[in-house]
Amino acid sequence: MISFGPSRATRRPSLTPMIDVVFLLLVFFMLAARFGHDLSLPMATGGGAVAYDGPPRLVAITEGGVALNGRALPLDALAGALTPLMETPEDIVVLRPAEGVSLQQLIEVSDALRAAGVMRLVVVD
Repeated sequence: MISFGPSRATRRPSLTPMIDVVFLLLVFFMLAARFGHDLSLPMATGGGAVAYDGPPRLVAITEGGVALNGRALPLDALAGALTPLMETPEDIVVLRPAEGVSLQQLIEVSDALRAAGVMRLVVVD
């Protein structure tokens, strides 16, 4: 018969690594949950002295949709309505979110304009 020596007493597993992992997961999910909230939109109150010329290109963003120079439009028609008002894609388009508009809505409008080739967007309050 093969003998491997005297048997040892079984050790209890250490709980310290498990506690460390649980703590790290707790911190991670607390931070991840914090970034999931809608953020209020901080508006710029001042800026550089860039002269504006050309026809008005004011895009008002409301909770119900967008309006170009006061005329309500669907978001997918906004780029087509801006085309006659712009000489080049580098012309300035002013975005004005209404009170209570989420940051997500502003990003959707700016993404739609960027996809249509508009290069310069200015957000005002």
